[in-house]
Amino acid sequence: MVVFRRCMTVLAVLALFAGLAAAQGSGSQTPLTCSTNVTGTPTLRAESYTENTGDIIITCTGGPNTAVGTTIPSVNIQIFLNTQVTSRLLNTNNNASEALLLIDEPGGTLPAAVGTGQPFGPQAPQSVCTTPTTGCTEFVSSVVAGPGAPAAFVGLPINVATDTAQGTTATSNGKNVFQGIVSGNSVTFFGVPILAPGTTGISRTLRFTNIRANATALGGGSAAGTTPVVAQITVSNPAALPISTPTPTVGFVQSGLTTGISSSLASLQQCNGVTRAFVSTLFFRENFGSSFKTRVVPGSGVNSGQGTGAPQNVPGTIYAAESNFILTAAGLSSNGSATAGLADWGTRLKATFNNVPTGVRLFVSVNNVLNGNAGPVPVPSPIGGNDFTNSYAQAIAGGAELAAENSGAGGFPLATTSNTLSNGITITEIPVGATGTATAVWEVVNTNPTSIETFRFAVYTTFTSNVATNSPPAGTSSVNLSFAPTPPAFTATSGPTASASNVPRFAVSSGTASNIFSINICRTILLYPFVTNQAGFDTGLAIANTSTDPFGTGPQAGTCTLNWYSGATNPPPTTTASIASGTVYTALASITVSGFQGYMIAVCNFQYAHGFAFISDLGARNLAMGYLAVVIGDPSSQANAVRNASAVGCGVGDIPCGAGEADGH
Repeated sequence: MVVFRRCMTVLAVLALFAGLAAAQGSGSQTPLTCSTNVTGTPTLRAESYTENTGDIIITCTGGPNTAVGTTIPSVNIQIFLNTQVTSRLLNTNNNASEALLLIDEPGGTLPAAVGTGQPFGPQAPQSVCTTPTTGCTEFVSSVVAGPGAPAAFVGLPINVATDTAQGTTATSNGKNVFQGIVSGNSVTFFGVPILAPGTTGISRTLRFTNIRANATALGGGSAAGTTPVVAQITVSNPAALPISTPTPTVGFVQSGLTTGISSSLASLQQCNGVTRAFVSTLFFRENFGSSFKTRVVPGSGVNSGQGTGAPQNVPGTIYAAESNFILTAAGLSSNGSATAGLADWGTRLKATFNNVPTGVRLFVSVNNVLNGNAGPVPVPSPIGGNDFTNSYAQAIAGGAELAAENSGAGGFPLATTSNTLSNGITITEIPVGATGTATAVWEVVNTNPTSIETFRFAVYTTFTSNVATNSPPAGTSSVNLSFAPTPPAFTATSGPTASASNVPRFAVSSGTASNIFSINICRTILLYPFVTNQAGFDTGLAIANTSTDPFGTGPQAGTCTLNWYSGATNPPPTTTASIASGTVYTALASITVSGFQGYMIAVCNFQYAHGFAFISDLGARNLAMGYLAVVIGDPSSQANAVRNASAVGCGVGDIPCGAGEADGH
């Protein structure tokens, strides 16, 4: 990896650069022509309400040589999208937003046509028009190009925009940053002065940045990455800004996330309490390299991508982050603490657990782990600049669904309560609510936007067994995986497409929930190796429920299913009535399954069952014998043995850590 994978200054495509290198015109007036371009048309996540579209650049050349001292013609520029505009509102009173128009790349890195040391064009400071609903009036002034300008310009007068009519001795640049007013599918920039370049041979650029779009409305395309987000640019005075290509494509929508669990359903037994038992590994896989983003472009520290991103304000730079062009200049219309272009957090990944049985505690790994339960991903270490050895995610503080999703604006709170297991994985508990739901949220700390990455997080559980009180109750828990946050309710100012809400935010996952673990009633399985009701013989069967005993065992009750096997054709199973604790069920083969000879397996839904069989001829006159049924291990317990993460080596790979039912007798 190299440093420039984080951000790339797109200089080659800027028409401004080409214009600066052009020779001075012949003096004859040429028509004003303006064309559009989009910097690095991005892939947008179909799950996101707040995707940053590509910057739109309008490049103009030619036009009249406007007289010095006159007022520059102004226009209103409205950009429509084929979906909602969701740029954050900085002022909800007038809908002034973080969407910005930059004139001539102020604060950029390109040379200025007027030369060095003069505050015009790319070398001008970023100066905000403080009246976004009406715009700002600018005047034509002139400055003589000096050293650092293209050779053809040196010594020539070049028209510039200023706040006052400064004549031929201009000393300060005019307003070059305009806020967009958001309304539905559009954003409007009012009162934008358009100074035609004239015959000087230079060009003028208008850059529209921080325009966010609701990609969820376009996420149903038949082919991944082919659904476009299209802009339609309209101008109040087309003569002052004639655009030849007013419908640029500013992004392509594609599903950004594939999720799942990395192991089969874990089967836990009600009668076997566990402590931090490994359940499964959750995985979140991005569908394209820029789907996972840090809050801002990282610096040299592991968590530096969760900062405020200063500076991240160079026009024409592609920032691989949830934040885009960040502007903190004075004069932005605002009635809150939000910063233009700055996201509240990086990409977050959420696991929502459902139907968690009462009494079951859940834990998740604080950071992403290696495949399975093998161990944690090492903490990233810098290898140069902002590049790190591996990608990383961190559980955020909180636990309740809303607190976990929405905490962290302006900072990066870490999970605080944790334990480190013997395999090196650090875990934190996520509270289970009264409705049996729990939520875990992780934030992407470091990521490589040039590769497809998968984040894995381990899940563990703890519970105390109390069979007598049916605790924990039997059931199967599931998990839904998605981006985060997902707004739980929609209002005029906090809905999925409302511009005043947090950034980023995502649609609630519509994917199918994955069953992750089950709590099963502890069973006893009895094998009766020989049962006959042929040749004058009969078999008496007995099943004793011995869960009432002098050792304090909790009484249990349940049915037994008698499964008969005699070859290719078997009688249907027989289910008994519930056998109460301390009682014995008895039956005759001649009544239960007439004419049968073979073996029988009884599956009893209580923990302590014992069986006896008595075979005899009619009246036991000539031959009689009895035997105890064999207690065999419960296959569901053996195949999915309890994997106790606190035991050395336990649960790594296929190493079982629990005991089958047979070992308990």
